[in-house]
Amino acid sequence: MGKPDTRRLDREIQQATRKLEAVRNRELWPLDGRERRAMVSAVVSGTRSLRRGNGTARADQRMDTAWQSAETRLITEIAALKAERQRIVTEAAQTKAAKKSSGWW
Repeated sequence: MGKPDTRRLDREIQQATRKLEAVRNRELWPLDGRERRAMVSAVVSGTRSLRRGNGTARADQRMDTAWQSAETRLITEIAALKAERQRIVTEAAQTKAAKKSSGWW
């Protein structure tokens, strides 16, 4: 038995890591629909309040919250993918050990 096939998980982990870096750089492409709507809503409300002569503190806070939620979501996703990869590797190692110990030698 060879190595366990973790290429799909490795690719997903790499993609999620790229998304996390993009979110930390404040890029919009990795955001999901709910986070994009929150971001657009914050920008619109900030523009509206700025036009009325008020500050944009509340809108800035809403944008920061949206960025933090996206970052938290991606960190959780990466942790889950790594745990799944570790489970597959451990399962393959246990299968290999059981197969080896059941032989003649």
